[in-house]
Amino acid sequence: MKNTFTFLFLVVLLIIMQANLGVAQESSEPYETVKAPAQFNLGADLVSRYIWRGRDYGNSPSVQPNISFSVAGFKIGAWGSYGLAQSTKKINDTTLVNMGHYAELDLYVCYTYKWFTLQVTDFFFPNPLNANDGNKYYNYKNATTGHTLEGCLMFAGPEKFPLQLCVSTFFYGADKGKDSLGIYGAGSTNNYSTYIEAAYIFKLKKIGVDLKPFAAAIAFGSAWYGDYAGFVNCGLTASKTIPITEKFSLPIYVSAITNPQAESVFLVVGITL
Repeated sequence: MKNTFTFLFLVVLLIIMQANLGVAQESSEPYETVKAPAQFNLGADLVSRYIWRGRDYGNSPSVQPNISFSVAGFKIGAWGSYGLAQSTKKINDTTLVNMGHYAELDLYVCYTYKWFTLQVTDFFFPNPLNANDGNKYYNYKNATTGHTLEGCLMFAGPEKFPLQLCVSTFFYGADKGKDSLGIYGAGSTNNYSTYIEAAYIFKLKKIGVDLKPFAAAIAFGSAWYGDYAGFVNCGLTASKTIPITEKFSLPIYVSAITNPQAESVFLVVGITL
């Protein structure tokens, strides 16, 4: 598996680019999958905390860059998150360990047809103290890799019924089950951790605010989410675009989040550049 996902990532990118060239040369009957023109996008978010699926990653404000290319329903891209301050991990009542600046780099490829999107993501977390120490990027051996591959099926309803659903399962890499002591993540076999989320968007057009309540649960224990089945990520996100000048506006959002299983709560603000 060494270099496999990176190789596939580049192959898919080349295929998408070739498909785009082929579409440009076709001048006969149009068809549904080529209505959207090719797009190249880049941007970044600034967040007060990086909270993902009910857990705090980095315990620090973070910058989250992204870049993507899409055409004919296909999309390929990269997303990252980098802590702006060093984080610590509590080992016991008297010991704190410096964890460095949190770092994450994810590659993904997806295909969208009407309301459905199928996506495969490669999650990777470089060593925050030394990026080349103990977690080699090109190691894709299932038993030792720092990569985790996930398949995700998403549904995003139309404006009249803006229901959002997501079912995600890790299927390869750093998602292991229990060891002999019953500790998730320390075993030798894949756990296939599965996360299920539902959300609904309410548009308050008079004040220009979107409200999105959401709730997510897991069906069984996981080192990623929690030790047993139950809700792990619930909350409400309010988003609004604030005009700055005639040509520039600033999207901003605030999320109130709780993880019932971990008994934790967060209030996060983010802006999109």
